[in-house]
Amino acid sequence: MISFALSTLRHRKAGFAGAFVALLCAAALVTACGLLLETGLRGGVAPERYAGAPVIVAGDQFVRSAVGEGEKVKTKAKALSERRWIPASVAAELAKARGVEKVVSEVTFPVGSALGHGWESAALTPFTLASGRAPEAADEVVVDARFAGRSLTVGSRVYRVVGVTAQALPSQDTIFFSTREARRLAGRPGQVSAVGVFPAVNVSVKGAVVYTGDERGTVEFLGAEKARVMLISLGGALGGTSLLVAILVVVGTFALSVQQRQRELAMLRAVAATPRQIRKLLGGEALLVSLAAGLPGSLLGILLGFWLRSRFVALGAMPGNLGLVVSPFPVAAALLATVAAAWAAARVSARRTARIRPVEALGEAAMPGARLPWARLLAGALIVAGAVVLTIVLSNLNTEAASSPVTMLTALVWTIAVAVLGPALARLVMALPVRAPGAGGYLAAANLRANSARMAAVITPLSLMIAMTCTILFVQTTMGQAATDQAAAGIRADHVLGSDAPAAVRKVRGVRATTDVLRTSVRIDLERYGAQAVTPEGLDQTMDLGVSAGSLRGFGESSVAVSSTAAERLGVGVGSPLTLTLGDGTPASLKVAAVYTRGLAFGDLTLHHTLVAAHVDDPRGTLLVAGGERAALERAAGGARVEYPAEVAMSNAAVNYVAMGLIVAFCAIAVVNTLAMSTVGRARELALLRLVGTTRRQVLRMLRLETATAVLVAAVLGTAVSLVTLSAFSTGMTGSATPSVPPLAYLAVVAAAALLALAATALPARFVLRQPPGEAIGARE
Repeated sequence: MISFALSTLRHRKAGFAGAFVALLCAAALVTACGLLLETGLRGGVAPERYAGAPVIVAGDQFVRSAVGEGEKVKTKAKALSERRWIPASVAAELAKARGVEKVVSEVTFPVGSALGHGWESAALTPFTLASGRAPEAADEVVVDARFAGRSLTVGSRVYRVVGVTAQALPSQDTIFFSTREARRLAGRPGQVSAVGVFPAVNVSVKGAVVYTGDERGTVEFLGAEKARVMLISLGGALGGTSLLVAILVVVGTFALSVQQRQRELAMLRAVAATPRQIRKLLGGEALLVSLAAGLPGSLLGILLGFWLRSRFVALGAMPGNLGLVVSPFPVAAALLATVAAAWAAARVSARRTARIRPVEALGEAAMPGARLPWARLLAGALIVAGAVVLTIVLSNLNTEAASSPVTMLTALVWTIAVAVLGPALARLVMALPVRAPGAGGYLAAANLRANSARMAAVITPLSLMIAMTCTILFVQTTMGQAATDQAAAGIRADHVLGSDAPAAVRKVRGVRATTDVLRTSVRIDLERYGAQAVTPEGLDQTMDLGVSAGSLRGFGESSVAVSSTAAERLGVGVGSPLTLTLGDGTPASLKVAAVYTRGLAFGDLTLHHTLVAAHVDDPRGTLLVAGGERAALERAAGGARVEYPAEVAMSNAAVNYVAMGLIVAFCAIAVVNTLAMSTVGRARELALLRLVGTTRRQVLRMLRLETATAVLVAAVLGTAVSLVTLSAFSTGMTGSATPSVPPLAYLAVVAAAALLALAATALPARFVLRQPPGEAIGARE
């Protein structure tokens, strides 16, 4: 049968081109997702600052907890969001170890957009002086080769540049202070961020972790671990969604291909081909096409993976020195998935043609069946039931990590239900007594009524594209609008100043109250919760958290306020004890003072500023100011940003748009692919219409009306799918069943789908109609 399949492919290249394109894109998308997943699992970050030290001793950047009971106890670890410091005495202890010739301590702290260190730690890279000398006095600094200027201002203090290094690190600017001044600015007396050990010897010290090789990069770039976790979750979720979309698209493409060959397959049955031989023929064709498309598609996926990585680096979602891991495993997995999807799609698409009797097959080739098989109706009902269950589950999820993958899965399952029940839905639509005027309108209505399966094949990718695009776009707008509304209602301050605001702004005439705000995250039983830290004095004049229980009066360092969503998840209320781990791993035992409703804008937890400031890498934060004139604040700020309260930005929105945009692009390709196949496959039908007197203009109008009808039906179905999904998502995440859907953005999605569909119909139709009808009707099918 393979030789027979090869012969069929040679004579029906155009018919299999659509399946080839769909499988090519599927292989590329799955490969790219696999590369992201493997990078998250096995990727390493090359050190920059610590490149010259063979061994780095630093704090454990994970919080660990034992879970389970008895012999099944396991230790789980989650990454900290801030740097864990270690006692300065560790350096003296390491210096006594056998084989150690030199130890170098360092402190790391933010200086504007750069990182500050003591000059003694220059050997860790190593940095050398190109000009000048090392800093000695408290007001002297050495800058790296990129710095331009003779002085540096930090807060209200001016430092003289006394030296310039010969080196500059690729991804960070570096400022060196004298040892004593660096320790003062770091604000961690008796602690250091890391200790370098020379040469490469085995050392160990209690309360610290030894890092070598690329492990040094992970302790230098704390964001690398967060990026790896993001790549694992994104690669897995995107890969699973891509695979499901690919299967749906490939099944639809093969179904259309088999539908166009129904007469050929019926003739094979009539000349004694057995059902098994038909299945083997189609399976062989699918195998050959999938191999031909999967190999170049997998290679294309590697390029796509590199493009995705470059976009994530540009968006700041991952460090530039976290390289993409390229191995044969994602390529092999994508190729295997592509072959399996194609084989399964071919078998499913030809199931009925291969099973029914030859005479019935010839009859259905001449006139498609009037109703769906009972097995397909039952499958559609089961899928609808599954979609309903997923929708109910989604409406009860109130964390972004849990709801994001379920959201896309819910939209996909609803769309699969549309695909399975598509012919029945198309037949219901065409039963309406509505048609466009003229010969073109009459022909379009007759065609759509006579061949609902073909219309369903076009509706499926269109509804998939509209549903997925609306879901991806409006999940972000729903969350963003809810957070913005809460911030607008909760921020009472008149001005927001940046992290470099000097203390003088607090004394400006007319200023009634100021509140320092820090953003961080904490761990409770290893689960991550977003948190803010505030100074409670005058908080009622700058911020309204929407307290629903308890009070913020007397809010101290041992107090915590919890959002209603977090309180429900944690099972706590006013007066309950709450033990958590701060961003740098420091444990804290607190008492719940209040529960508030505006958690989307202000975080799951609100802590005292003094408690948190000593445990974050950057304690500068922002300053909320109630009262005062903007001009007076700008004069007092001395260059610091003075802004009005702004909208809350969704940090992951751009990353999600880039990643999920690939699925939307795949759906768009599927729309073009399906419509082009459908139009080209009707060459003889269109030629016959021309021969019986239909003009070229009337044929084109007929095709446009058919496509416009399919777009209208797909827009209704796709909108319904996305609206149900978004309402469930919004109910769980915001408490409101009404999602935020900007009308212009929605209209743009539908208009783009319509233009794409019309173009994908018109261009192939004009190409087909260029051939004289007498030649076209006698051509091989």
